[in-house]
Amino acid sequence: MKIWHPFTQEKTASLPVKIVKGKGAYLFDSNEKKYIDMVSSWWVNILGHSNKEIAEAIYKQAKTLEHVMFAGFSHEPGERLCQKLYEYLPSSLEYFFFSDDGSTAVEVALKMAYQYFKNLGKNDRNMYINLEGGYHGDTMGAMGAAGNNSKYHSIFAEFFFKTFSIDFPNSEKDEIVSLEKLKKFLKNFGENVCAIIVEPLVQGAAGMRTYRSEFLDLITKEVRKYGILVIFDEVMTGFYRTGSMFAVDKCVEKPDIICLSKGITGGFLPIALTITTEKIYESFLSNSWEKSFKHGHSYTANPIGCAAACKAIEILERRKTQQNIKEICDSHNEFLKRLSNVSNKRSLGTIVAFDVETSQIAEKIKVSMFKKGIIIRPIGASVYLIPPYCISKTDLEYVYQEMVLH
Repeated sequence: MKIWHPFTQEKTASLPVKIVKGKGAYLFDSNEKKYIDMVSSWWVNILGHSNKEIAEAIYKQAKTLEHVMFAGFSHEPGERLCQKLYEYLPSSLEYFFFSDDGSTAVEVALKMAYQYFKNLGKNDRNMYINLEGGYHGDTMGAMGAAGNNSKYHSIFAEFFFKTFSIDFPNSEKDEIVSLEKLKKFLKNFGENVCAIIVEPLVQGAAGMRTYRSEFLDLITKEVRKYGILVIFDEVMTGFYRTGSMFAVDKCVEKPDIICLSKGITGGFLPIALTITTEKIYESFLSNSWEKSFKHGHSYTANPIGCAAACKAIEILERRKTQQNIKEICDSHNEFLKRLSNVSNKRSLGTIVAFDVETSQIAEKIKVSMFKKGIIIRPIGASVYLIPPYCISKTDLEYVYQEMVLH
């Protein structure tokens, strides 16, 4: 028997470390060695591991209603979760569609945008715009949304739909060039695009690349001149990763569709939402079945997952959690001042990152940190930290100190 692990070259990878338990910011292996989880286990465990309150909420819900199909039925945990999220989102986003994970939340958004125009009788809207370097998931549509040059999925490019990639701006000067290229494209093909999809303010899988909210506002305004729908993929950026509840909070221009997942349940269970406007929702209302949104998942709006998400949001709202988040944000900025012999130092909310010369150097840092009980996972030559919000000042300082020594 052999387990095939994700994003792993099985021939050359070392044997996986067997983790037996987690507590707060820590993971423990089968030899009882303790590690500080500085990647929040692929960015989902925002409140740390084995949170007792979320575990209790799951236990309580499991004794009441573990699951019911969501077609033709509803339930209190799902309705409560939507109400909680609605209070934080732009008021125009008021229709909630559940799915299973980040990839499917994006898949839903892409299909929703395309069918919106189909339902209106506009059959020539068959293209998407993305921001170069974006990562939106591993399903076929989500891969396609990233464009043919995706460093993760280009092998499947022959199956992708038509896209145009906006050049990623590394400076304000780059923003001007990127915007001009976008304008030229829109002049010729703007009426053929159904939607633009972006990771707002920071591209996670590209190496935590950050860009200005002002630039995002500009491109949003530009595409809207052509009636193009705007999708914010907040699967990674949501739930205070950028310092505010959602990255959209930092933008003047608001999206037509937003995708949420990852940290939504505090890392306990997979659940996702795609949230949209009344205008888009109403285009699916008809006496014809053909205009309905024919999409769903067996575990859509699982009540246990919804209960976990409601409790996670409740914990996020607490003063102590908010103080922890602010302290992490401030500490990251101070940490960057202590770093030398690295490039492109950047920080956004609870995310901090820097670049080293090569991916080989980044890998050596990863191995060295692991030996010291610190889990990181560089992306190419980019080294980043994205800790759970429960991490102590002592542990955070220990991680910083070890990083500085490199």
